[in-house]
Amino acid sequence: MPILLEPRDVMAELENFKSVLIVSCPMCPPMNLAMQTNTPFIELFKHGIKTEAYENYIKSIRESLEQRGIRTDVFTTRLPTPLMCVWTDGQRNRLLRSAKGYEAALVMGCSSAVHTAEDALKDTNCQVVPGMRMKGIANAKLTFQLPMTVNIKRTPSRRGRIVELSKKKLEAARETKNDASLAM
Repeated sequence: MPILLEPRDVMAELENFKSVLIVSCPMCPPMNLAMQTNTPFIELFKHGIKTEAYENYIKSIRESLEQRGIRTDVFTTRLPTPLMCVWTDGQRNRLLRSAKGYEAALVMGCSSAVHTAEDALKDTNCQVVPGMRMKGIANAKLTFQLPMTVNIKRTPSRRGRIVELSKKKLEAARETKNDASLAM
């Protein structure tokens, strides 16, 4: 069950920096962009284990920053690694070394990922900027297609269905009230 995230518009926050390192959790952000764009999560033979929608999003952030004269790079993990919120001391130290020379770290992940970056960079002047907003928990279903394509579709949770039903009932009640007030 991934964290439901949505990108934040951070360009105004980043425009006064000369350098930004984009730091990403390897799981929830790519899964969310794949769900939101209704594109494959993984197309192994086409993109390896990278998510095309997410890679395109990161590329668009970099291009936008670089057009403003801001130097960018992306911190990536060498091997498939756990979620950013459970990085080892070694992974945090590697981030610390990679962030030297950057004024800001744009963290693509949940609040816990932001905390991981803040902890790793606490003794530096590198400012941590959250690049995504947590919206809740997403219930999702993986499907597999040949050749080696993994799709992820958000499925409504029971609570989500109850909330939707409650919203519909509230709307119906408002319409009934409006119809009654018009009849008077």
